[in-house]
Amino acid sequence: MNTKYTVIIREVKEQLANGTLGTGNKLPSVRQLSERFNCSKNTVIRAYKELEKEHLIYSVPKSGYYVVNEYQTFKNDNNKIDFLSAGPDKEVMPYIEFQHCINQAIDIYKEELFNYSDRQGLCSLRHQLIKYLQNLQVFTDPKRLFVVSGSQQALNMLVSMPFPNGKSNILIEQPTYFGFIESIHLHNTTTFGIELSMEGVDLDRLAYIFRNNDIKFFYTVPRFHNPLGHSYTNDEKKRIVKLAQKYDVYIVEDDFLGDLDPNPKSDPMFSYDSSGRVIYIKSFSKIFLPGLRLAIAVLPNLMINTFLRYKFSSDFNSSVLSQGALEIYLKSGMYNGHIKRIRGLYHRKMQLLQEACEMYFPSNTSFSKPTSGFYLTVYLADHVKAKRMVDLLLRENIYVDDAVRMFLPEYRKENMLRLSISQVNENQIKQGVEQIARCIDFIHSRKGSIFQSPPSLF
Repeated sequence: MNTKYTVIIREVKEQLANGTLGTGNKLPSVRQLSERFNCSKNTVIRAYKELEKEHLIYSVPKSGYYVVNEYQTFKNDNNKIDFLSAGPDKEVMPYIEFQHCINQAIDIYKEELFNYSDRQGLCSLRHQLIKYLQNLQVFTDPKRLFVVSGSQQALNMLVSMPFPNGKSNILIEQPTYFGFIESIHLHNTTTFGIELSMEGVDLDRLAYIFRNNDIKFFYTVPRFHNPLGHSYTNDEKKRIVKLAQKYDVYIVEDDFLGDLDPNPKSDPMFSYDSSGRVIYIKSFSKIFLPGLRLAIAVLPNLMINTFLRYKFSSDFNSSVLSQGALEIYLKSGMYNGHIKRIRGLYHRKMQLLQEACEMYFPSNTSFSKPTSGFYLTVYLADHVKAKRMVDLLLRENIYVDDAVRMFLPEYRKENMLRLSISQVNENQIKQGVEQIARCIDFIHSRKGSIFQSPPSLF
């Protein structure tokens, strides 16, 4: 049975949705609604307070209630199977928890949050982050830690800034994160590649490149690589760090999904570095809240002043409100609880994806087999172009990614699809993979055909 309280809320939302009430419009007074619905003023106030919590209306003392913005109703597209999106699963993003932290941060810090702050990051947050990083086997001190506006900002600055070794070229895994490739293109930086597979990189080849190509730093994603899902063993990480020390090369370690590692004995490269050559980057975007735009960069002592200058020229300081809220979220223990929940979720999704690939893919189609993380790569037959697959699957409302943008031109491969499990529903994984397999079979059956594809494959 509908109470008058819920009836008032529903009617206001309906008027917002149909345009009867628009941005800035004043709502009926509490007295008017109490008379209209024959209810107490407290019932109306309670309904209005609930609409305020949903940020649909706001109150002006001694004036009344007003519409905040245009009201939008969002419909879930249940037919869409999304293997493309790479943000956190929307069902497990801690909106309400973090909202409390934002409100508390405003109460605690007040003026500090809305003024210029320490360019290196809120001091109290950096001390909290030091404790958090210890769980990832990253032991450092606050003076080496920078809070940045997302990992992309840190990576972009590192591409352009000088390094203590005086070298100028960059080495990257192939394939790799497309955002980093975009940065090296924009800065017109000479960049070398080294091929990466699920078996790792050729360490002899890595040593040769370090020795002969004036490498400033090696950019690597050592855990749950984007797009392969590959993870180095601890022994491989140690050997790579030793090579960097031997040939005076810095390592930029992008550990954006390190929290998801189910192996408690897996350590970052940073933990094996005794010479100050590993720069550790950790983002909160993929596992927490992308819109927070916060990440961590741990720099060697020799690079602190230079990085600080580049950070200042980029944006002076990162969002202080976000920093204050993150500090409270970490300090309360809510972040650890969030990580425990999502670690199991993504591991389960990845296992479901691999089981479906094993079940449905034809024998001439292989795929990577990561232990967790977001990404899995599908290796199509040479004559099957990933771009065509993307276009055909889009007709069926299945979203996948062509990995071609994740390569340097000389390493380019056009037969690789990247599948992300981060936002796809668990109950859609099997169905989606089955349709991808049908699409592969469809292209195989028309190899060399001059006829156009029919409107629907399936």
